[in-house]
Amino acid sequence: MIEEIKKALQAAGIAEYTINETRTESAECFFVRRKLDLKRRTDLCEYAVTVFRPFEKDGTRMLGSSLARIHPEMTGKEIKEVLASAYHAASFVANPWYELPSGTEQPHIPSKSTLAGRSLDENMKALVEALFAGDTSEEVFINSAEIFVKRMLRRIVSARGIDVSFETYEADGEYVVQCVVGQDVETYHSFSYREADTDSLRREVKEALRTTRARAQATKAPRAGEYRILLSGEQMRTFLNYYVSRAGSGMIYQDYSGYQAGTAVQGDSVSGDSLTITLKAREPYSAEGIPMKDRTLVENGILKTIHGGSRFAYYLGIEPTGIYDSIAVSTGEKPLAELKQEPYLHIVSFSDFQMDPFSGHFGGEIRLAFLYDGESVKPVTGGSVNGNILKVQGQMVFSKERYQNGRYEGPFAVALKGVPVAGA
Repeated sequence: MIEEIKKALQAAGIAEYTINETRTESAECFFVRRKLDLKRRTDLCEYAVTVFRPFEKDGTRMLGSSLARIHPEMTGKEIKEVLASAYHAASFVANPWYELPSGTEQPHIPSKSTLAGRSLDENMKALVEALFAGDTSEEVFINSAEIFVKRMLRRIVSARGIDVSFETYEADGEYVVQCVVGQDVETYHSFSYREADTDSLRREVKEALRTTRARAQATKAPRAGEYRILLSGEQMRTFLNYYVSRAGSGMIYQDYSGYQAGTAVQGDSVSGDSLTITLKAREPYSAEGIPMKDRTLVENGILKTIHGGSRFAYYLGIEPTGIYDSIAVSTGEKPLAELKQEPYLHIVSFSDFQMDPFSGHFGGEIRLAFLYDGESVKPVTGGSVNGNILKVQGQMVFSKERYQNGRYEGPFAVALKGVPVAGA
């Protein structure tokens, strides 16, 4: 199919292009309570073709681009029409000219994941057993679940000699926990792994069952005021992604971020833990075919790397690294139990926790939190958090315990002082 696409590109007079071929084989299971409701296998293949069009505007060199999606069922005529349409659209994208990545044909890279050592069905069986291992109560239980195990083969071919391919695996899913004692409540949870990490899934489900039971007992919102709050679990990646976004070449080139190599990203006064963040290469090549590797983003609070694709890297005169979406963060020295010795508001779940990389504002509506006033712990619900990372980043204290799920591995929790909370 790639050869057919290349012929169509040549026929359309398109000299610059990048072809991304993705073949995804998956096993999928859907459950209602513990009963398997639907099981299916899929084997899909699609092609994302980015076409580039050089032109001049007011005497300045430009390089426009546009994306065309092609499916194996399309006829030769349909492929040519889609590519011609994309090439026409590229003429309206007036990006200043930049150098496209180049390369050579490289050997195929097989996956090193532990998921690769077993069939999709074997991996699915292990995940199902882990998911339902702790689901033994009639009061709080998993009322529905979806699990996906995927094997993906990627190939990237460009007009500038790049021809690389690699294999990846992924296991992900989502489930809803219901508690029928107290209030009848439901909570949503998700997971994503690149390894056969069934132990982590068991722990996550156990915690989901515990916190859903607590949510059924929570009826009041915390009082409005400033709190020492704890964020944990999935919230950690969203919170710390502020630094990843600010260090992106696109943000810097467009003057949305003032970061440069050597910037003290936590400010000049740090009384808490210093940040060390590593950009993790989930795949050996970016969508442009740029080789990717783990890179130190921040070391002891100092920015070491500006990351991004070829366009903004060219404008800034730096090495293109590819775009990263996975991080590893160094843990702190204090166990979570020690972080909980002082009064705190531990927000376990939000309706939608968000971080604004432009302003640093973070927060969301509280679905469940545990409030410790120095004497007792009680579950609360309602109200909202409205903090700013710029005001708390110098005093962040990270837990010693680690957490891993999806695109984050690092401390399970962080303690933040003086965060405004709207409540009762």
